[in-house]
Amino acid sequence: MTIPDKKTLRIRIQILLTILFIIGVCILFYFAEENLNSYMIRILSLIGIFAIMAVSLTLINGVSGMLSLGHAGFIAIGAYVAALLTMSVQQKEASFILMGVAFPINTQALSSIPFFWATLAGGSVAALMAFVVGWPTMRLSGDYLAITSLGFAEIIRIFLLNWNRITNGSLGLKGIPSYTNIWWSWGWLLITLLVIGSFAKSSYGRALRAIRDDTIAAKAMGINVFKHQLASFVLGGFFAGVAGSLYAHWLTSIDPKPTTLGIMLTFNILIMIVLGGLGSLSGAVIGAGLFAVLSEFLRFVESDMTLFGFTIAGISGMRMLVFSALFILIMIFWQKGIMGRNELTWNGLYRVIGKFKKGENHGE
Repeated sequence: MTIPDKKTLRIRIQILLTILFIIGVCILFYFAEENLNSYMIRILSLIGIFAIMAVSLTLINGVSGMLSLGHAGFIAIGAYVAALLTMSVQQKEASFILMGVAFPINTQALSSIPFFWATLAGGSVAALMAFVVGWPTMRLSGDYLAITSLGFAEIIRIFLLNWNRITNGSLGLKGIPSYTNIWWSWGWLLITLLVIGSFAKSSYGRALRAIRDDTIAAKAMGINVFKHQLASFVLGGFFAGVAGSLYAHWLTSIDPKPTTLGIMLTFNILIMIVLGGLGSLSGAVIGAGLFAVLSEFLRFVESDMTLFGFTIAGISGMRMLVFSALFILIMIFWQKGIMGRNELTWNGLYRVIGKFKKGENHGE
């Protein structure tokens, strides 16, 4: 029997610790479902959904170094595709009360499809659209790419607004099955982190970071910039579509308003990844969690408040003003965010423990 070397042994220990950590999180979620109220459980589910959105955009904006503002378009595609596949024929007929449902969406074959397959379909259609959009736009860079991607998101929203027999226009889709829960959102988050994390650590990910740091030098090294950026754009679009499906089945009602599936959603995701650290996948998860919690905690600023005997009327949308101010302050004073470009890893934990032990010994 051969004794594994230190590197192999450390990798095995890290895998074991990761498995134990996942099991521990599952146990915590089980107790959460048993002891927390429905409102808190919905917030936990929302954190998982936001984290998928943030991680998928971090791959594009942080790891790849592209400035894309059209992420809400892919989320909207995934949301509508999955919702139309999971809604029953009766639900569609009740929702499309003005102009009716177009064929073949009103057929049984494209209704009441299992949530998992509908989510995969939503992600796949979003990835296809990311390829269609990315093929011409990946040849652009900087501000041009940002403007083009933003225009794409707005085009998608206008299509959703006017494609009445497919999307029900401005009325949107109502009565979407409430499938999303803690297990679906965090299960998909685990898959997202495994896939995108593996991609970021692969030769493709290393090439993308080289492109991000210096495009000219990367080209000189023989890296196909277009191919690598397009691959990350499509992969990010797929998981954005998955997040859209989860979001639609969490809301149970979607429409093409800018505040629901428009530019405001992209702006919110940007806050998450900048807060967590642009370029860090674990930072994106942390930023998404903080954003979800703060967005609920700050609801009090939109309701009437009494201070020193004076009643201040609540202002609708005040939360976004607070988040906008927070975003500006982070960009000015704390550009690296919480994690910067670092990741939460077991090796990092080993180093922290080692420094702590050295500090204790030095103190003695």
